[in-house]
Amino acid sequence: MIVIENTIVSDDIAEKFFVCNIEKCKGACCIEGDAGAPLLAEERQILEDIYDTVAPFLTAKGREAIEKQGTWVIDQEGDFSTPTIGGRECAYALYDQKGVLKCGIELAHKAGKIDYKKPISCHLYPIRIKEYEHYQAVNYDSWHICRDACHLGKDLGVPVYQFLKEPLIRKYGAEWYEQLEQAIAFKDRK
Repeated sequence: MIVIENTIVSDDIAEKFFVCNIEKCKGACCIEGDAGAPLLAEERQILEDIYDTVAPFLTAKGREAIEKQGTWVIDQEGDFSTPTIGGRECAYALYDQKGVLKCGIELAHKAGKIDYKKPISCHLYPIRIKEYEHYQAVNYDSWHICRDACHLGKDLGVPVYQFLKEPLIRKYGAEWYEQLEQAIAFKDRK
């Protein structure tokens, strides 16, 4: 494990390989699982604030689910998450012409309509962060639906932390990420 400030980073973040292969998985992380995308407390207000701008990028079923459930929900574990359509795909997700799930929030961001890219849990996946009283555990979440991403990452030689550089910097800052790189380089030299 690597300790940086108030985070404990799993060795898997440095040792496992990953490059999202969305053409193979079709965005399965937006539909699989038992709840929507995990949200930080502050992301609830963001979703409320941007909803009217994001709504045109969503499907009718997605808008209907959000209008019925709200822009965010409390899931069965008591955590904040995005609402889902019929307990399946995220209400903010939509299929493109190739049958690949895309994020309506991210599409609105790419179109220059909003500054917010998407929930940090989505941006960081396959990293999951567990909050404790005095620290955060930064872990790699191995899931069978990402098997192709693991193979592609290994073929390309891209470890999880390199693939997720942008969202890690978004979450923790550039200085934190530099410390992570230095700690991994130091471990590799041992």
